[in-house]
Amino acid sequence: MTRPAEKVELKPGTLLAYSTHIAAAEAAVEARLRGEEPSPDGCAERLAQLRKGATIVELCSGKRPLQVLDGLIHDWIGVICIPGTTVEKTLALLQNYDNHKNIYRPEVIGSKLTGRQGNDFQIYLRLRKKKIITVILDTDHDVHYFPVNSMRWACYSRTTRICEVEDAGKPTEKVRPPDTGYGFLWRLHSYWRFAESEDCTYVECRAISLTRDVPSALAWIIEPMILKLPRDSLKATLEATRRALSLPVAQAGS
Repeated sequence: MTRPAEKVELKPGTLLAYSTHIAAAEAAVEARLRGEEPSPDGCAERLAQLRKGATIVELCSGKRPLQVLDGLIHDWIGVICIPGTTVEKTLALLQNYDNHKNIYRPEVIGSKLTGRQGNDFQIYLRLRKKKIITVILDTDHDVHYFPVNSMRWACYSRTTRICEVEDAGKPTEKVRPPDTGYGFLWRLHSYWRFAESEDCTYVECRAISLTRDVPSALAWIIEPMILKLPRDSLKATLEATRRALSLPVAQAGS
């Protein structure tokens, strides 16, 4: 495959801008968990849409990703309603990490639980990102679940390693060092909320990722991967979760 862009490295200033954004985002997430800010599923019109099967995904602020030094911060939030399920069943599905390669394919092509202590998980995912071009990534994540109250749980997931994989699945396969390569995904933090009602469970995910910026000369190739994929990926993840929880137990756990 002809490479779509020159290789780049994550710069300290780019990472600092992302870390600053994450600190502010986590403060907002904590405030919402304490009920200090309104929930996106609290508006009557939105609730009606969700209960009809809508998947609502939107940028947390502005109309485009946040431009920072040599990079872009993508901050999306999505929410779905899953009829006939519970928070307990939803958590059981999400925590079945060895099965994520089946639940979330074709984006997740490899998955493994590498460690667990109580509600803290360490996981490995091999991701396939495709939008005009295809990029394979090896990723490690620290994931922490915790109860908010008897009907609500939350989950924080943070990548600890993201590496681009060249010639994936071939004898010449090579895993590049972190923070090098083509910069299609440098960091990913996800903040989940699960709320159970009488006949359904609401699942919300705020996904914040860091990528390279888009060189104007190569925008026609890179822009779909950089700008469209974060939203599409979040939407697909939520819908795959709903689909798996709507299947008979034997199928969902296969």
